[in-house]
Amino acid sequence: MSYGVFGEPVKHRVFVSYHHHGDQAYYNLFSKTFHDTYDVLYDNSLERSVDSDDVNYVMRRIRENHIAGTSCTIVLVGAQTQYRKYVDWEISATLEKGHALVGVQLPSALITADQHVQVPLRLLDNINSGFALWVGWEQITASTTQLSNYIANAKGRSTSLIDNSRARRVRNG
Repeated sequence: MSYGVFGEPVKHRVFVSYHHHGDQAYYNLFSKTFHDTYDVLYDNSLERSVDSDDVNYVMRRIRENHIAGTSCTIVLVGAQTQYRKYVDWEISATLEKGHALVGVQLPSALITADQHVQVPLRLLDNINSGFALWVGWEQITASTTQLSNYIANAKGRSTSLIDNSRARRVRNG
């Protein structure tokens, strides 16, 4: 834990991206578990807060209002996460800022017949490039120390590994 000028604990800020309708309970548990150590931010459902079809405007709002001031984005990957355009846009904005990226396989994640997890494609690109870290729900929620170690590991990865070349998702699947 870091401490501020007056000896008070400083909460590190992380942004959490997830499918609100499908994985809210996991976000709530994550936030409750780590609220003493991390200032856990999320998008407050961009679909309601940003009334615009202008992708560039929405991307700027994501960068300025949600990603700025954080150093890591944690993507909670459940059954429908890979189909959500705002999750893709949040990952893209994270990569544009050069921030750390951690994907978390939730127990609700879809697993294909060949035992692959269905992951947002931009996240998958960065797992494959070696930039993004991929962990399980049980691993990342095991303890504050574990979460801190995963975030430190992700922050230590070279930004030269970032792959943000994929076209942005234009609609939800």
